[in-house]
Amino acid sequence: MLQIRIHGRGGQGVVTAAELLSLAAFEQGRHAQAFPSFGSERTGAPVVAFCRIDDREIRLREPIMAPDVLIVQDPTLLHQVDVFQGLKPDGYVLINSRRSFDDLGVGEVARRFRHERLTTVPATEIALKHLGRPLPNAVLLGGFAALSRLVSLDAVAHAIRHTFKGAVAEGNVAAAAEAFAYVERELEELAHAQAD
Repeated sequence: MLQIRIHGRGGQGVVTAAELLSLAAFEQGRHAQAFPSFGSERTGAPVVAFCRIDDREIRLREPIMAPDVLIVQDPTLLHQVDVFQGLKPDGYVLINSRRSFDDLGVGEVARRFRHERLTTVPATEIALKHLGRPLPNAVLLGGFAALSRLVSLDAVAHAIRHTFKGAVAEGNVAAAAEAFAYVERELEELAHAQAD
């Protein structure tokens, strides 16, 4: 079972990101569930949402304490919340930022994990370009598809079009595709650097 934890702030579409990811997995013939963790959230407050994906029916309902994947929609949370808590040693991490893990102040933490499974993507910038609004959720799912290959970009696009309509859907699909390409380039550069 693949367990994904998404960290962000109220108003960034954290819950929608988990729902889109579960729809993308379902589109690929897998079982999936998505659910939020709510307290007294308000716009700007830290929010967590969860997604589970499996080839069999999922019976678990509790929050994800040991994720295989972390998606961080707001890098300011890195020093406010222990987002890396419980991450499995071979886990994936995708952070919404143009800056490196070292520049974000989490290089020491990142060195405990597999470097080819850690990356950043400027999702807010990409969202502003395609949507005119700073909503990084669907953009990050495109990046996640490239980083992990656990869901396809086509499945992410299908989930977006199922959830949104018209120009909003197409803007999100274009933004997710740009993030996918961005992360692919980052991973290729990392592979070349390792080979040299």
